[in-house]
Amino acid sequence: MKRCDIAITSWLSLHPELLSKHQNYVREKEGIKEEKPVFLVFHGGSGSSKKEYQDAISYGVVKVNLDTDLQYAYTEGIRDYMINKKDYVSTQVGNPDGQDKPNKKYYDPRVWVREGEKTMTKRVEEALKDFNTAGQL
Repeated sequence: MKRCDIAITSWLSLHPELLSKHQNYVREKEGIKEEKPVFLVFHGGSGSSKKEYQDAISYGVVKVNLDTDLQYAYTEGIRDYMINKKDYVSTQVGNPDGQDKPNKKYYDPRVWVREGEKTMTKRVEEALKDFNTAGQL
């Protein structure tokens, strides 16, 4: 018997305990001896708790999609930078340090894009730990 992939989408709330029931159903119906005969992919997990993710993984989820979480994490870094540097990114010249002070080093995209990269990287590191995959290839 070949293992198959089933995509699990969480539209409203995640119920990891159902995944165990799905594994049991497939195992019984197909006469498979493996404890987790089906690979599960978790789509749409935004807002799920660490425990919900870990429970889902324990029931056979082998892939978790985090695109929305990563997009938001990226945006957070840029948003926070812009809010904190508002007086420096509102004009090309003139800021709290002086009316003739240039602001290029603040509004340079290489600076604020890097802030998004930092917050997204932090979210990826958190996810790798949550999913028990940190440090693995």
